[in-house]
Amino acid sequence: MSQTSKTLTSMSSVKEAFIKPFPNSNKIYVEGSRSDIQVPMREITLTDTIGELAEKNEPIHVYDTSGVYTDPSVQIDLRKGLSNIRENWINERADTEMLEGMSSDFSNERLDNAKLDELRFEFLKTPRRAKDGQNVTQMHYAKQGIITPEMEYIAIRENCKWQDYKDQIGQHKGESFGAEIPDEITAEFIRS
Repeated sequence: MSQTSKTLTSMSSVKEAFIKPFPNSNKIYVEGSRSDIQVPMREITLTDTIGELAEKNEPIHVYDTSGVYTDPSVQIDLRKGLSNIRENWINERADTEMLEGMSSDFSNERLDNAKLDELRFEFLKTPRRAKDGQNVTQMHYAKQGIITPEMEYIAIRENCKWQDYKDQIGQHKGESFGAEIPDEITAEFIRS
């Protein structure tokens, strides 16, 4: 598989406008219970309140959906793809296996088509499947009472560091319409 096309060669780097950090904000990562749970957040700097009630405003945190693209410490190469943040989590569960190659006729036909070589990325991920008798969905793990790193990641993401500034907001509880949503989203809540 060769990569000689001008299109793929030009993709080795990304235009700076696409990856430069947003103004008045910093990319941060909130670490979970283990070092490989790193949830991207954007810390947005607020201007100070002016006038008679002048005060310094602390930054707020929002979930950052830009991935590593706005992380100045990461070198982006579109030909290689993104790192797989879930790979260790999946491997630890030992309930999946890697296939030897593509399993669909369509994928194999595409791989065998030499005309597509110039468009092919150099890094093709090998498919993974559940081992015989295994169910590998997050729902299955939740029903077993298992809290996965993925569930913890979601809980951290949904909280957006809410505990850091929830006391500053004087908002009424509102109408829950029967929903029992806790003040803080936890991995246990995600599991349920």
